[in-house]
Amino acid sequence: MAYLPIEDHGVIGDMRTAALVGLDGTLDWLCYPRFDSPSVFAALLDDGKGGSFGIAPVTPGAVRKQFYWPDTNVLVTRFLSPEGVGQVTDFMPVGGRPEAGSSVIRRVAVVRGAVRFRLECRPAFDYARAGHHLSLHGTSVAFRSGDLALELAGEVPLVPRGEAATAEFELREGEALAFTWRPLPPGAEGGGVFTDAEAAEHFNRTVQFWRRWLSRCTYTGRWREMVYRSALALKLLTYEPTGAIVAAPTCGLPEELGGVRNWDYRYVWLRDAALTVYALVRVGFTEEAARFMSFVEGRCREPEQGAPLAVMYGIDGRHMHGEEELTHLSGYRGSRPVRIGNGAYDQLQLDIYGELMDAVYLYNRDVTPISYDLWSHLRRIAGWVADNWHLPDEGIWEVRGGPRPFVHSKLMCWVALDRARRLAVDRSFPADRHRWEDQRDRLYDEIMEKGWSPDRQAFVQAYGSESLDASVLMMPLVNFLAPTDPRMLSTLQQIQKPPSQGGLVSNGLVHRYDVVRSPDGIKGDEGTFNVCTFWLVDALVTGGAGRGRARLQEARLVFEQMLGYANHLGLYAEETGPSGEALGNFPQAFTHLGLISSAFNLDRALSNHRKRI
Repeated sequence: MAYLPIEDHGVIGDMRTAALVGLDGTLDWLCYPRFDSPSVFAALLDDGKGGSFGIAPVTPGAVRKQFYWPDTNVLVTRFLSPEGVGQVTDFMPVGGRPEAGSSVIRRVAVVRGAVRFRLECRPAFDYARAGHHLSLHGTSVAFRSGDLALELAGEVPLVPRGEAATAEFELREGEALAFTWRPLPPGAEGGGVFTDAEAAEHFNRTVQFWRRWLSRCTYTGRWREMVYRSALALKLLTYEPTGAIVAAPTCGLPEELGGVRNWDYRYVWLRDAALTVYALVRVGFTEEAARFMSFVEGRCREPEQGAPLAVMYGIDGRHMHGEEELTHLSGYRGSRPVRIGNGAYDQLQLDIYGELMDAVYLYNRDVTPISYDLWSHLRRIAGWVADNWHLPDEGIWEVRGGPRPFVHSKLMCWVALDRARRLAVDRSFPADRHRWEDQRDRLYDEIMEKGWSPDRQAFVQAYGSESLDASVLMMPLVNFLAPTDPRMLSTLQQIQKPPSQGGLVSNGLVHRYDVVRSPDGIKGDEGTFNVCTFWLVDALVTGGAGRGRARLQEARLVFEQMLGYANHLGLYAEETGPSGEALGNFPQAFTHLGLISSAFNLDRALSNHRKRI
């Protein structure tokens, strides 16, 4: 198979794992049984040996379309040709028995004429490092590799061909067949049958689950369809057993085609997860926030060694250990190395305490008062921040060129101390408030002195630097600085210049920083960073809320232009490349939470402005 563009994919899942399905009907990414398990299909990272599961018409040249069943994560891939119209409906059942394990259902149907389909299922276990053997049992094939046994079952004969199972079948108008990819029960040999009637039952239950969940959304603004899709994508990235939220369901997808910026995002970044909780709470999804708070409290209880919290965790709460390169995989379109694990696991990233404390503060205010036990841990964390905010760190962008005094990190330490103090006051919790206030105020003065460049007339990336960084757009969003403060307005003006003039904005899209002027210890270049564009929208909204309609219209223009860079399903990767292509892991939680926040802020500001006039 040839590599499809990253953006030519949809995602399905069941809050335990997720799969990507391309416009050509090929399932080319699935880790099993969990998000962070080894892959069983990974053609997205090596089209020769990675493994895939394709169902498509035999006759080439059909027009391909893809869409989600309304208000669900059920994906439909449709093939249109003069001979007929066929479609494959893909989903992972939810609402059943979790102990049965995750399964993928692929229902093939013809809605007009006649279509002949070809199926080929060729798994490649353990990131294509482990072999497998298969056995035929009637209309099912069992694949075994080590302790893992999976079955492809349907109602038509399957033909073993090497390490793959294949089939060809013709359907006419109104006919349908279904296949399921599922775990074999312990001790079972295979031989199960899977009928279209069973698929229809799972389909109905899954559709009802997603619609019932989405009905809790309180957002009724101008961009409801995009907010709904982003919320559904974020829900897919939650790990139901623990409440953890992964940054993305993929690994190794490049930030530059052919480059080395290829990371594994199938873990829980406290920063990303805390911001995701904040975005979901704003549009009514409080249950996810409660589950994540339980996950956080579990991490806070762990013995302290150095910093009180790690940057990232496994989805079951375990601590991370190192990074590995899969040298046998060629990488997406030759983008090597493919990495699993993440070497940033032991970095010091001081900003995580601000994002976490801000999320807890909002959760306590808008959802449910936090417990004293959680407060006792947060109190200890705030004390640690008061003692250590002066340290250099690797920052929000996880640079690999060594620690630096990043302005964003100092900003979020200020947030951590400020929100901890507010929590203590609001709830009358015991706390060292005076010390926190003293350190918070010292930190404020230091940021204004050392984080500001008189020459650039802007807040910069790090103390002593003259380079810009989009993360300083967070200043008004966390109430550190008034959005109309002259320094903030000047910073905004400098960031909005094109890179050729020292700015960060290319055609309305925002780079997180200039990798040439601000080396990060990693070779190569990257695209614009999608969440940074949404931060620009939020900065324009806060700056324009009291300054007339022009700034709000500018924010709307940037926002709606950014909506145009979503793929055909409304999904985003981490970055957007120079030709508008998706780059980086996909779909990316960071981007979708940014979209929700910007849609909420912009819609409210536009509505309030209309009321005033």
